[in-house]
Amino acid sequence: MCGIIGYIGEAVAQPRLVSGLQNLEYRGYDSAGIALVDDDLAVFKRTGLIGDLALPEDSDQTCGIGHTRWSTHGKPTDANAHPHTDCSGRVAVVHNGIIGNYDDLRTELSEHTFRSETDTEVVAHLVEEQLATTDDLRAAVAAVLDRIEGSYALGVVAAGYDGIVAARQNSPLVVGHGGDGTFIASDVTPLLEHTREVSYLEDGDVALLTGTEVTVWNDGAVVERPTQTIQWDADAAEKGGYAHYMLKEIHEQPQALRQAIAGRLDPVEGSVDLDLSLSPAFLSGLDEIQLVACGTSYHACLYGKQLLELLADVRVTVEVASEYTVGRGRTPGRTLVVGVSQSGETADTLRALRMADRTGIRTLGVTNTVGSTIARECDDALYIQAGPEIGVAATKTFASQVVTLALLSVAVADARGELDPSQARTLLEHVEALPGAVQQVLDRESAVIELAEAYAGGDAFFFIGRRMGCPVALEGALKLKEISYDHAEGFPAGELKHGPLALVTEGTPVLAVVTDGARPEETHNNVKEVQSRGAPVIALVSEAAGVEEFEVGFPVPALGVLEPLVANVYLQLFAYHVANVKERPIDKPRNLAKSVTVE
Repeated sequence: MCGIIGYIGEAVAQPRLVSGLQNLEYRGYDSAGIALVDDDLAVFKRTGLIGDLALPEDSDQTCGIGHTRWSTHGKPTDANAHPHTDCSGRVAVVHNGIIGNYDDLRTELSEHTFRSETDTEVVAHLVEEQLATTDDLRAAVAAVLDRIEGSYALGVVAAGYDGIVAARQNSPLVVGHGGDGTFIASDVTPLLEHTREVSYLEDGDVALLTGTEVTVWNDGAVVERPTQTIQWDADAAEKGGYAHYMLKEIHEQPQALRQAIAGRLDPVEGSVDLDLSLSPAFLSGLDEIQLVACGTSYHACLYGKQLLELLADVRVTVEVASEYTVGRGRTPGRTLVVGVSQSGETADTLRALRMADRTGIRTLGVTNTVGSTIARECDDALYIQAGPEIGVAATKTFASQVVTLALLSVAVADARGELDPSQARTLLEHVEALPGAVQQVLDRESAVIELAEAYAGGDAFFFIGRRMGCPVALEGALKLKEISYDHAEGFPAGELKHGPLALVTEGTPVLAVVTDGARPEETHNNVKEVQSRGAPVIALVSEAAGVEEFEVGFPVPALGVLEPLVANVYLQLFAYHVANVKERPIDKPRNLAKSVTVE
């Protein structure tokens, strides 16, 4: 993995491939390359940045494919960079995913010369063998797919063959329909400057792209994949004057939240409309809701669990998707599994949802991406509507996920006959006020910058909270470690005395969520514990309580159980500015990718 781009049409391909790869940089990568094809094939690839590629100045080819690689099989080397070629140098392949049986295939292909350690290269050699028996590149690739196991999004070209062949199995691939050609890409981001008309390939699809049309086959038969119009403006994927995408997206949170709730709530009536097919009879009969996710989405689920149990009187469990199994003692018809994934393509979350589906458990996908695999495969899809998020470290999508789960909590409570109208009205009034509350925090950014500069040299950072404050503490620590590379740890505030206090020193800043929704009185006691050990404390405090008794305190607007979500914006800004002081590559942190599409 990580990013694929392909173009065929009337224009010169090289600049479109390069700009496409640059627009995919946010996914993270350690090497890059492109292949240009007409009657001959030319491949340019290497480790390092896209700008390091030694590209021709006079390229005139109108067809090509490109790739940014994040290493899975084989170290980051020039040889392991994509595209990969066959023995003759006439076939080029780019690939996201994992070929599960590549060892066996490599043994079968022992007469071929391999130049890399990757699983992908076997595909190029298999296509080479097929082209010895057919002049149809699409048929050759289709025959190869019958021999490979695992997950893949593939782009294949060959010298002397017109077109790009694309294929997808358990890894996302989008087709773009432009005015002067057609495209393939890992997601829509690199397509926006050329077209908004896209279609999403589905598992088992094999597509042939020419300069004027796209034909898709599945199981040997031609199929239609509907064209969708992307509503994002092209500049929505640009930095908009900010130094980094992450900072831009932190500041986009008020708008993202407005989009997440638009047309969905009536705070006067205390009701929501999420346009789901989950019937009241099904929801009222539930014994359990299982939330499954990874990383930031997992933290959003921990917050959502608290809201669901508070409002809907239903047992809720939260599981890391990679650890999910369908446990014994559950009745499929009385269980709902909710998979939360920003991209809708997270491999571990998809695996968990498919496992649940095979046992007859109903599934709901909560995602940011229309047309994603999770949105298509789940029984229902609920979109967070946050708009494109480019920075690897998730920010605005976390807030939108939590708010969407809050709306889901009201809907489930209503369907189960457990809704307290007064409680629902209060929560929805607070949801409606969230964008303004977040903006108040953003307006205090200059004070956070001063704080980040003062504490950037900390030995380690602890984040503590209770109840809704606990997932925010976990998320705050994750943000800091992701982009600053500092050791940061988040945990329930009450766990301090069960071990972590041994690590608290004068060089260990402690960031504490001391708001409504986070049991502030008890957390305050834990703050005193670390203060007595000399640790500096940065407290995020309910506005009504006041910050005077804290040496460093930031006020959080009064929003009840949603106050920790607002406090999280301070933690995002703190993490960003600590990393900025350290001159870290904030949008492309080492070893990380935006969308993790392999298990």
